[in-house]
Amino acid sequence: MSRVRIRGRIAELGEVERRILFERRPDDERDVRASTTALLDEVRERGDTALLEMARRFDGVELETLEVPREEWDAALDTLDPQVRAGLERAARNVRAFHAALLPDEVVVEVEPGVRLGRRFVPLGAVGVYAPGGRAAYPSSVLMGVVPAVAAGVPEIVVCTPPGPDGRPSAEVLAAAAIGGATRLVTVGGAGAIGAMAFGTDSVPRCDAIVGPGNKWVLEAKRQVAGDVIIDSPAGPSEVLVAADDVGNPRRIVAELIAQAEHDPEASVAFVTTSEELLDQVAMTLPILVNQAPRQEVVERALASRGALLLADDREEMLAFVEAYAAEHLALWTRDPEADLAGIRTAGTVFLGDDSAVAFGDYMTGANHVLPTAGTARSFSGLSTLNFVRSFTWQRLDAAGAASLAGDVAALAKAEGLPGHADAVRMRSAEGGAR
Repeated sequence: MSRVRIRGRIAELGEVERRILFERRPDDERDVRASTTALLDEVRERGDTALLEMARRFDGVELETLEVPREEWDAALDTLDPQVRAGLERAARNVRAFHAALLPDEVVVEVEPGVRLGRRFVPLGAVGVYAPGGRAAYPSSVLMGVVPAVAAGVPEIVVCTPPGPDGRPSAEVLAAAAIGGATRLVTVGGAGAIGAMAFGTDSVPRCDAIVGPGNKWVLEAKRQVAGDVIIDSPAGPSEVLVAADDVGNPRRIVAELIAQAEHDPEASVAFVTTSEELLDQVAMTLPILVNQAPRQEVVERALASRGALLLADDREEMLAFVEAYAAEHLALWTRDPEADLAGIRTAGTVFLGDDSAVAFGDYMTGANHVLPTAGTARSFSGLSTLNFVRSFTWQRLDAAGAASLAGDVAALAKAEGLPGHADAVRMRSAEGGAR
């Protein structure tokens, strides 16, 4: 019988239950932090040697080299199941179409006569894309990281992914790197991969940004290197919150919970509704479908650890819970999801109506599935083309504009005790004399 960690009315939740729901941090976070720091130090000090030792220690493989030659990508693509290849190519087209549309245009503003300002956006020079491995291969994560970087115009795109039992990533991952447009692929996983992309080694170039989801060690490593490189967001174990009012198909709701729970025993899955009848139907359906799930053991562990079935007294309480939970994936399956969307500010991505299964977004719609988790959607956005560009401003003043500003700037500079600033602008004033 499948058991969820928390079931009951939102208003009656205790302090411990609220902490489990809203903090969603690993129970062993302090140990993870310490071990991750040690792994990053190893990579910083010993580079590829440390990475090869980590492959032996954590992945159980003996590697001679870390980088996978391009010929192996192409061979994997040529021999890939045609339907899988077609799916990856379709997904890549959709990701490219959506993310290219997100690129910002240059901004030019004349704030006063003769004073023009602009902001330009340029691609980063090199980015690292982490694609998880271990329990499963994730070619979709390769596309979600690589294709937006290509759309942004990044010239060097490095994929890091754990080796499989034979020392190489899966054929699907290799093919996805080729389809997406990566420039290099390295068989290194976990915190070591994040360190390699942040610091650089003989096999892994130092990157300007690191993106992609991963386990708690990958998540912690990204946090720790965030002062050295840009990261997309703290994207850890998967999570979903399904919200429904008095309408809803219990089987679809349960299937949605299972779909995210099967990712990881530490996934967070929750259902909130204003209907006690619907909540009871979901509770009865859950063990039936879980017992049929191919990844039943993983699903049951996730439900028992971070699963929740919750009842809201009214729509306002339900939406307030949605806001506080700040889910990675929010399935907003209410009578009028577009109207309810207007009040949503904290979610990684939102699926409107129960025809919009989260799995469509995981693979094919073109929106990104690399999203903030553990409530960090209050501050972070999902991965997009914007993660692969940086901006700078430019300023141009003509003689009249400079003369117009000079007096006020000189006065402010004098007030701050910076006479050199005042002298520099007086030279441009109408009374300031020759050039």
